[in-house]
Amino acid sequence: MRRKGKWIVGAVLSAALIGSATGIAVATNGGDDDETPITGPALEKASVAALAYTGGGRVTDTEVGDEEGYYEVEVTLDNGKQADVHLDKDFKVLGSKLDGGDEPNDKD
Repeated sequence: MRRKGKWIVGAVLSAALIGSATGIAVATNGGDDDETPITGPALEKASVAALAYTGGGRVTDTEVGDEEGYYEVEVTLDNGKQADVHLDKDFKVLGSKLDGGDEPNDKD
């Protein structure tokens, strides 16, 4: 059981790091000029929290100072939908919205 738990944590962290790199590129090259991307250790923590909440996907954009939370992490899910995950300063999920208004964990 310990090995499986470590493997899952490692997989989530690996996915977060891969997604983080994508999020950095998108956050610095696109979007509104008024949006400040999440950077450094905060980016890693926010990405891990958002991906754990959505159950996977990849981070495609980030923002500090979002109107619905301290951080916003946009996650593109495996089904192609995008979820905006809103976090507080402690990286706790406040809520999220899918394009179309559903929650990421809702079944289609």
